[in-house]
Amino acid sequence: MFSRALALAAATVLSLSSFAAEPIFEGHDYTLVQSPRAAAPGSKIEVQKFFWYRCPHCFQIEPGFNRWLKTLPGDAQIRRVPAVFRANWMPGAKLYHSLEQMRLLGRLHDKVFHAYHVEKIDLDNPAVLGSWIARQGVNRRQFESVYNSFSTQSRATQGAQLATAYGISGVPAFVVDGKYATSVSLTGSEARLFEVLDQLIAKARAERPAAKPRPAR
Repeated sequence: MFSRALALAAATVLSLSSFAAEPIFEGHDYTLVQSPRAAAPGSKIEVQKFFWYRCPHCFQIEPGFNRWLKTLPGDAQIRRVPAVFRANWMPGAKLYHSLEQMRLLGRLHDKVFHAYHVEKIDLDNPAVLGSWIARQGVNRRQFESVYNSFSTQSRATQGAQLATAYGISGVPAFVVDGKYATSVSLTGSEARLFEVLDQLIAKARAERPAAKPRPAR
Protein backbone atom coordinates (compact mmCIF):
# COMPACT_ATOMS: atom_id res chain seq x y z
CA MET A 1 0.00 0.00 0.00
CA PHE A 2 2.80 2.38 0.94
CA SER A 3 4.78 1.64 -2.20
CA ARG A 4 1.72 2.24 -4.36
CA ALA A 5 1.07 5.60 -2.68
CA LEU A 6 4.73 6.53 -3.10
CA ALA A 7 4.57 5.67 -6.77
CA LEU A 8 1.46 7.78 -7.24
CA ALA A 9 3.11 10.70 -5.47
CA ALA A 10 6.20 10.41 -7.68
CA ALA A 11 4.04 10.29 -10.78
CA THR A 12 2.21 13.41 -9.65
CA VAL A 13 5.48 15.28 -9.12
CA LEU A 14 6.71 14.28 -12.55
CA SER A 15 3.41 15.29 -14.10
CA LEU A 16 3.50 18.72 -12.47
CA SER A 17 7.13 19.29 -13.41
CA SER A 18 6.36 18.56 -17.04
CA PHE A 19 4.05 21.59 -17.04
CA ALA A 20 6.56 23.89 -15.35
CA ALA A 21 7.73 26.75 -17.53
CA GLU A 22 11.24 26.52 -18.91
CA PRO A 23 13.78 28.91 -17.34
CA ILE A 24 14.38 32.19 -19.14
CA PHE A 25 17.75 33.38 -20.40
CA GLU A 26 19.05 36.85 -21.15
CA GLY A 27 19.76 37.31 -24.83
CA HIS A 28 17.42 34.48 -25.74
CA ASP A 29 14.05 35.18 -24.10
CA TYR A 30 14.64 38.78 -23.09
CA THR A 31 17.20 41.58 -23.25
CA LEU A 32 18.27 44.35 -20.91
CA VAL A 33 16.90 47.70 -22.04
CA GLN A 34 19.39 50.37 -23.11
CA SER A 35 18.31 52.93 -20.53
CA PRO A 36 16.77 51.18 -17.51
CA ARG A 37 14.46 53.24 -15.35
CA ALA A 38 14.37 52.76 -11.61
CA ALA A 39 10.97 51.94 -10.16
CA ALA A 40 9.58 54.23 -7.49
CA PRO A 41 9.74 52.68 -4.00
CA GLY A 42 6.54 50.85 -3.20
CA SER A 43 5.22 51.06 -6.76
CA LYS A 44 3.78 48.11 -8.62
CA ILE A 45 5.82 46.16 -11.15
CA GLU A 46 4.91 47.81 -14.44
CA VAL A 47 4.62 45.88 -17.68
CA GLN A 48 4.71 48.30 -20.58
CA LYS A 49 3.20 47.09 -23.83
CA PHE A 50 4.38 48.98 -26.91
CA PHE A 51 2.01 48.68 -29.87
CA TRP A 52 0.57 50.32 -32.98
CA TYR A 53 -3.10 50.05 -33.80
CA ARG A 54 -2.39 49.31 -37.46
CA CYS A 55 0.18 46.60 -36.71
CA PRO A 56 -1.25 43.18 -37.71
CA HIS A 57 0.88 41.37 -35.10
CA CYS A 58 -0.43 43.69 -32.38
CA PHE A 59 -3.97 42.89 -33.51
CA GLN A 60 -3.32 39.14 -33.52
CA ILE A 61 -1.79 39.07 -30.05
CA GLU A 62 -4.53 41.13 -28.41
CA PRO A 63 -6.93 38.24 -27.54
CA GLY A 64 -4.15 36.22 -25.89
CA PHE A 65 -2.87 39.32 -24.13
CA ASN A 66 -6.33 40.05 -22.74
CA ARG A 67 -6.58 36.50 -21.40
CA TRP A 68 -3.14 36.80 -19.81
CA LEU A 69 -4.16 40.07 -18.15
CA LYS A 70 -6.69 38.15 -16.07
CA THR A 71 -3.81 36.22 -14.46
CA LEU A 72 -1.73 39.31 -13.62
CA PRO A 73 -0.61 39.27 -9.96
CA GLY A 74 -1.81 42.00 -7.65
CA ASP A 75 1.60 43.67 -7.41
CA ALA A 76 1.86 44.20 -11.18
CA GLN A 77 0.12 46.56 -13.56
CA ILE A 78 -0.09 47.14 -17.31
CA ARG A 79 0.66 50.32 -19.18
CA ARG A 80 -0.04 50.40 -22.90
CA VAL A 81 2.25 52.71 -24.86
CA PRO A 82 1.51 53.49 -28.54
CA ALA A 83 4.87 53.58 -30.27
CA VAL A 84 5.67 56.15 -32.96
CA PHE A 85 8.50 55.13 -35.27
CA ARG A 86 7.30 57.07 -38.33
CA ALA A 87 5.00 60.01 -38.99
CA ASN A 88 2.12 57.77 -40.09
CA TRP A 89 2.13 56.12 -36.63
CA MET A 90 1.22 59.40 -34.91
CA PRO A 91 -2.56 59.33 -35.67
CA GLY A 92 -2.94 55.98 -33.90
CA ALA A 93 -0.99 57.24 -30.91
CA LYS A 94 -3.13 60.37 -30.69
CA LEU A 95 -6.28 58.24 -30.98
CA TYR A 96 -5.19 56.04 -28.09
CA HIS A 97 -4.29 58.96 -25.83
CA SER A 98 -7.53 60.75 -26.70
CA LEU A 99 -9.55 57.71 -25.66
CA GLU A 100 -7.41 57.39 -22.54
CA GLN A 101 -8.06 60.97 -21.46
CA MET A 102 -11.79 60.60 -22.14
CA ARG A 103 -11.88 57.31 -20.23
CA LEU A 104 -13.16 55.44 -23.27
CA LEU A 105 -10.43 52.81 -23.63
CA GLY A 106 -12.42 50.12 -21.84
CA ARG A 107 -15.24 50.51 -24.35
CA LEU A 108 -13.44 51.39 -27.57
CA HIS A 109 -9.85 50.06 -27.48
CA ASP A 110 -10.74 46.68 -28.99
CA LYS A 111 -13.18 48.32 -31.40
CA VAL A 112 -10.36 50.47 -32.79
CA PHE A 113 -8.34 47.36 -33.59
CA HIS A 114 -11.41 45.78 -35.19
CA ALA A 115 -12.10 48.90 -37.25
CA TYR A 116 -8.59 49.00 -38.67
CA HIS A 117 -8.06 45.29 -39.31
CA VAL A 118 -11.49 43.76 -39.89
CA GLU A 119 -13.68 46.58 -41.15
CA LYS A 120 -10.74 48.21 -43.00
CA ILE A 121 -11.74 51.68 -41.81
CA ASP A 122 -9.03 54.31 -42.21
CA LEU A 123 -9.16 55.94 -38.78
CA ASP A 124 -5.98 57.85 -39.65
CA ASN A 125 -8.20 60.08 -41.78
CA PRO A 126 -9.55 62.80 -39.44
CA ALA A 127 -12.91 63.03 -41.22
CA VAL A 128 -13.39 59.27 -41.18
CA LEU A 129 -12.29 59.10 -37.55
CA GLY A 130 -14.74 61.83 -36.55
CA SER A 131 -17.66 60.03 -38.19
CA TRP A 132 -16.65 56.71 -36.63
CA ILE A 133 -16.35 58.28 -33.17
CA ALA A 134 -19.82 59.79 -33.51
CA ARG A 135 -21.25 56.36 -34.42
CA GLN A 136 -19.83 55.04 -31.14
CA GLY A 137 -22.03 57.49 -29.24
CA VAL A 138 -19.17 59.89 -28.41
CA ASN A 139 -19.48 63.64 -28.75
CA ARG A 140 -17.51 64.29 -31.93
CA ARG A 141 -16.66 67.91 -31.17
CA GLN A 142 -15.39 67.05 -27.71
CA PHE A 143 -13.31 64.16 -29.05
CA GLU A 144 -11.75 66.26 -31.81
CA SER A 145 -10.87 68.94 -29.26
CA VAL A 146 -9.01 66.36 -27.17
CA TYR A 147 -7.45 64.71 -30.24
CA ASN A 148 -6.00 68.00 -31.49
CA SER A 149 -4.91 69.26 -28.06
CA PHE A 150 -1.36 69.97 -26.96
CA SER A 151 -1.80 67.45 -24.13
CA THR A 152 -2.54 64.62 -26.55
CA GLN A 153 0.34 65.56 -28.86
CA SER A 154 2.67 65.72 -25.86
CA ARG A 155 1.62 62.30 -24.57
CA ALA A 156 2.10 60.74 -28.01
CA THR A 157 5.54 62.31 -28.32
CA GLN A 158 6.56 61.07 -24.88
CA GLY A 159 5.57 57.52 -25.88
CA ALA A 160 7.74 57.80 -28.97
CA GLN A 161 10.67 58.99 -26.89
CA LEU A 162 10.20 56.18 -24.39
CA ALA A 163 10.33 53.50 -27.09
CA THR A 164 13.52 55.04 -28.43
CA ALA A 165 15.07 55.25 -24.96
CA TYR A 166 14.38 51.56 -24.38
CA GLY A 167 15.91 50.64 -27.73
CA ILE A 168 12.68 49.16 -29.07
CA SER A 169 12.61 48.86 -32.85
CA GLY A 170 9.40 46.90 -33.46
CA VAL A 171 6.00 46.09 -31.98
CA PRO A 172 4.42 44.45 -30.12
CA ALA A 173 7.14 44.66 -27.49
CA PHE A 174 7.08 44.52 -23.70
CA VAL A 175 9.24 46.09 -21.01
CA VAL A 176 9.03 44.79 -17.44
CA ASP A 177 9.85 47.07 -14.51
CA GLY A 178 11.78 49.43 -16.75
CA LYS A 179 14.61 46.90 -17.14
CA TYR A 180 13.73 43.87 -19.24
CA ALA A 181 12.44 43.80 -22.82
CA THR A 182 10.86 40.88 -24.61
CA SER A 183 8.76 40.10 -27.66
CA VAL A 184 7.50 37.17 -29.73
CA SER A 185 10.52 37.58 -32.00
CA LEU A 186 12.68 36.68 -28.98
CA THR A 187 10.49 34.04 -27.33
CA GLY A 188 9.50 32.31 -30.57
CA SER A 189 5.79 31.99 -29.80
CA GLU A 190 2.93 33.84 -28.19
CA ALA A 191 2.47 31.16 -25.52
CA ARG A 192 6.14 31.36 -24.58
CA LEU A 193 5.95 35.16 -24.49
CA PHE A 194 3.45 35.10 -21.65
CA GLU A 195 5.52 32.52 -19.76
CA VAL A 196 8.52 34.83 -20.09
CA LEU A 197 6.51 37.82 -18.91
CA ASP A 198 5.38 35.86 -15.84
CA GLN A 199 8.98 34.97 -15.03
CA LEU A 200 10.24 38.51 -15.64
CA ILE A 201 7.62 39.82 -13.22
CA ALA A 202 8.81 37.29 -10.64
CA LYS A 203 12.43 38.25 -11.36
CA ALA A 204 11.68 41.94 -10.92
CA ARG A 205 9.84 41.20 -7.69
CA ALA A 206 12.77 39.22 -6.28
CA GLU A 207 15.24 41.98 -7.18
CA ARG A 208 13.34 44.74 -5.44
CA PRO A 209 14.57 45.68 -1.98
CA ALA A 210 12.49 44.29 0.85
CA ALA A 211 10.19 46.79 2.47
CA LYS A 212 11.52 48.12 5.76
CA PRO A 213 9.41 47.16 8.78
CA ARG A 214 7.52 50.02 10.34
CA PRO A 215 8.77 51.08 13.78
CA ALA A 216 6.62 49.98 16.70
CA ARG A 217 4.54 52.70 18.29
